[in-house]
Amino acid sequence: MAVDVLLGLQWGDEGKGKIVDVLSPDYDLIARFQGGPNAGHTLEFDGKKFVLNTIPSGIFFNNTLNLIGNGVVIDPITLKREIDKLKDAGHDLLAKKNLLIAKKAHLILPTHQLLDAASEKKMGEGKIGSTLKGIGPTYMDKTGRNGLRVGDILLPDFKERYQKLTDKHTSMLQALYGEVGDFSEREAAFFEAIELIKKFELVDSEHYVNNCIKTGKKVLAEGAQGTMLDIDFGSYPFVTSSNTTTAGACTGLGIAPQQIGEVIGIFKAYCTRVGSGPFPTELDNELGEELRQIGHEFGATTGRPRRTGWIDLPALKYAIMLNGVTQLVMTKADVLSGFEKIYACTHYNYQGEIIDYMPYDICTIKPEPVLKEIDGWNEDLTGIREIAEIPQKLANYITFLEKELDVPVKYLSVGPDRVQTLVLH
Repeated sequence: MAVDVLLGLQWGDEGKGKIVDVLSPDYDLIARFQGGPNAGHTLEFDGKKFVLNTIPSGIFFNNTLNLIGNGVVIDPITLKREIDKLKDAGHDLLAKKNLLIAKKAHLILPTHQLLDAASEKKMGEGKIGSTLKGIGPTYMDKTGRNGLRVGDILLPDFKERYQKLTDKHTSMLQALYGEVGDFSEREAAFFEAIELIKKFELVDSEHYVNNCIKTGKKVLAEGAQGTMLDIDFGSYPFVTSSNTTTAGACTGLGIAPQQIGEVIGIFKAYCTRVGSGPFPTELDNELGEELRQIGHEFGATTGRPRRTGWIDLPALKYAIMLNGVTQLVMTKADVLSGFEKIYACTHYNYQGEIIDYMPYDICTIKPEPVLKEIDGWNEDLTGIREIAEIPQKLANYITFLEKELDVPVKYLSVGPDRVQTLVLH
């Protein structure tokens, strides 16, 4: 059995959580492989709405196990809040025993968040657009080889290790920024959350996942953020701190490249981006605001308004190439209903040259999008449940995209609920 991978192909917020939820009944294990609690995977079903930040999106199915992998950075406070909210909604994860946590996943400390906020504040106009969750500083400690991991909470000297790293952080805050905020309240909440985490099954996830493969179980690796936010291949430095691509699934779960099966890439029928950084097709006007309002384009975790624009095919082709995408999912087609004309960026005008790829210095030299006009559709898509009901103009748009991207669009999402998903192929 191979491991299938599901990830975002744009700047995040493509609807990964919903699609994982839709696909979960077909898998034995859903494994989140990177990122932190800045991810907000929104799921809707049975008239209820859930936002997951760290917990994999297969958690609502009793027969599907869920693993927070070693590539994830975990804020215990946020994780406890998620677990408590799910319990209040009738999903007691301790009772269901369907959540596993990798011992090698790194922990976000309260002082990581102070460092994050202080760094953004000092950068001023050049800030990255961090969600201030402490994710970047945690990955810095990970690569600096002095981070704390989930497995450390079982050691007798965990509090001493915690204090040593916290002292380092407070010294840095004083030296670099001249102040150390009060974190005593969050520190108390941190240790309370640690006690809850101890009650879950903490595993050597690389062995666990590979044993699943060996015994013929179906595994789906769930990504967070999107390809264009990858630390190596995204719009650096306006990126996240982890590898959001298929390669990140290998390092974030401990699986070999030849174990990768289907790679399911998700994209919106248009584009959005949160925070700073380049966005070639951005509509910074009334039309962009209309897209934002119709699509409810506000961060699931932060509530921040997302920037909006037309679909960007050079960026999508780049993401498909990097990830080895074998099938596509298009979400939010329903948001474009009612637009007489929609547009797709097929190329960039980059310093007078027409190109169809992402240039290295996209952050400093803005490429102008070359747009193709496409007939829109007026029909309300939210009630569609059969392929035959898809409006012809939407079908034409999908055919156009498949030809341009050379990958089939297998799934079409026409609304936020799990039932609003059509299988096209």
